[in-house]
Amino acid sequence: MLPPAPDTVLEVRDLRTFFRTDGHVVKAVDGVSFTVRRGETLGLVGESGSGKSVACLSALRLLPAPPAFHPSGRILYRGHDLLAAPERELERLRGDRLAMIFQDPMTSLNPYLSVARQLTEVLEVHKAASPAAARRAAIAMLERVGIPDAGRRIDQHPHQFSGGMRQRVMIAMALLCEPEVLFADEPTTALDVTIQAQILELIAELQAALGTAVVLVTHDLGVVAGTTDRVAVMYAGRIVEEGTTAEVFANPLHPYTRGLLASLPRIDAPPRGRLDAIPGLPPDLGHLPSGCPFHPRCGLATDRCRRDRPPVAAVSPTHRAECFEAEAAR
Repeated sequence: MLPPAPDTVLEVRDLRTFFRTDGHVVKAVDGVSFTVRRGETLGLVGESGSGKSVACLSALRLLPAPPAFHPSGRILYRGHDLLAAPERELERLRGDRLAMIFQDPMTSLNPYLSVARQLTEVLEVHKAASPAAARRAAIAMLERVGIPDAGRRIDQHPHQFSGGMRQRVMIAMALLCEPEVLFADEPTTALDVTIQAQILELIAELQAALGTAVVLVTHDLGVVAGTTDRVAVMYAGRIVEEGTTAEVFANPLHPYTRGLLASLPRIDAPPRGRLDAIPGLPPDLGHLPSGCPFHPRCGLATDRCRRDRPPVAAVSPTHRAECFEAEAAR
């Protein structure tokens, strides 16, 4: 992990989040470290099951324990360790200074409560706003995220909204208190490209106005290229490559990162038939292979990769990878 800058808002150190299941332990996050500075966007990318969402939920202490537990790690917000913080302090921070846009809008909203109640409660609890002021602010935020006729629709229930509209409600809820750190877990999955661009622009406006730090979880490398300052590539619960967005896209060090980039269609390259694909499947996190966890899918794997865990190799002050090939390239 790169050393924290003076304006670092969130620092994750050697975070491990394991789950006890029948007969074995699932290592969903296994030694992850990263920092996010004020006004910066960090992209977390990787296949499903690589640990991106679990890392974000761990940072907010939203995982049920048991079965989740943390053998090691610190999550520092403004120097305070959230893993050691009492629940009352977390309740004060969550939804206010620390907010999250959840991945599934279908299940993240309470079906029994109106959208108005779910939005205004945030402001009434965290900002001591009056019901009338909270309602005005909620309607204004719904309009900003692209919900038409927001003054009428705010009194409807989630089942009266489409999936994309529910996603916008979730985004509005996360932004209402103008958080200092925003975890955005696939925030534009259910949205068309026009609304997606508007939502990403809204988040960028919030950053510019308030200096919000954003941790963006996404599979869309096009979004990563256009919106993030730094990228952390996750595989099997670990960060296997990290660097500025320009460095990672121009000079990917890890074979997994190269595989992800090679699987994308490009409009600036001639047609080449079928897209490249990474062979095989992600590993079972309860039964990880020895050595480098990517070696069963890697065309460059050697006996050393199958036997030993590669060290973290830094090729520049801001670019590192967990790969023997990257170590040799230094």
